[in-house]
Amino acid sequence: MHRRNIRLRREYLYRKSLEGKERLLYEKKRKIREALEEGKPIPTELRNEEAALRKEIDLEDEITAVPRSTIDDEYANAPEKDPKILLTTSRNPSAPLTQFVKELKIVFPNAQRMNRGGQVISEIIETCRSHDFTDVILVHENRGVPDGIVISHLPFGPTAYFGLLNVVTRHDIKDKKSMGTMSEAYPHLIFDKFSTKHLIYCSILTGDILIMQLGERTVNILKHLFPVPKPDTKRILTFANQSDYISFRRCCSDSSKMSMGACRILPNSVFGEFNTGATTHHVYEKNGGPKSIELKEVGPRFELRLYQIKLGTMDQDEAQIEWVIKPYMNTSKKRTLLGD
Repeated sequence: MHRRNIRLRREYLYRKSLEGKERLLYEKKRKIREALEEGKPIPTELRNEEAALRKEIDLEDEITAVPRSTIDDEYANAPEKDPKILLTTSRNPSAPLTQFVKELKIVFPNAQRMNRGGQVISEIIETCRSHDFTDVILVHENRGVPDGIVISHLPFGPTAYFGLLNVVTRHDIKDKKSMGTMSEAYPHLIFDKFSTKHLIYCSILTGDILIMQLGERTVNILKHLFPVPKPDTKRILTFANQSDYISFRRCCSDSSKMSMGACRILPNSVFGEFNTGATTHHVYEKNGGPKSIELKEVGPRFELRLYQIKLGTMDQDEAQIEWVIKPYMNTSKKRTLLGD
């Protein structure tokens, strides 16, 4: 099994290295397209390749016209099956951490909780690969207080490291009226203010190639922990970013109008809005009008702060660091990394 993983990893890195050549070919075809559209002569350095490149251009369609990183996209096969998640903790977890992980098991559908025991990270990752797990979530604590969470996507990454703050478990929520049955239905997701201008890069042979925006990358990691919900699901999970702190809330509604074609967060006491055909409904914590839907928070709640993303699994110390927070990134009060 170990040799098989080494072979698959080498194959993955080899195909990833081919993207540099594909991008160079794309740039050549783009220059020829522009010359033909503007009626300009073909660039001198491309005249010997003009016939072959024009033949390839004629055979392209909407899918093949732009180079797509399907091999390097770790979530390319995510729509084919629901995520399968393993939840575990650091060694010798305290009672508060154990309780928090039990509640996380309900938050993430199809999650399985495992007692860490004496197992090392490499053994856990190897077992999860052999049993077709898609993600491993490891929760840390400091003196009985959960303070960190690591999300590692299988089989090859990425791995995101988050700080965990202000954890309030379900039974610690002050509003006792919000307590209800712990629904395990596949939830609707709302992501707010992840439109960052901060870009992340990855070096692949030809130099720095843009991967995506940091906010988009973070959303991509979080949203693939959840399967596609049914249109009438009454369960909503919110990830709201403010000054790079991601607030998580879990709510339910008794309304039958929970078909969320599109949704977004609104400010103040408003949780968000969603479309049901031609009508846009506002989702409020409290009653807010004829088109509003009342939600009740069922917990848990917490805040996340991203501080590192690696292009590998958590057991690979040699994996390339895609992004890491630096001290100078906090020098300006107005500067945000994930979005605003």
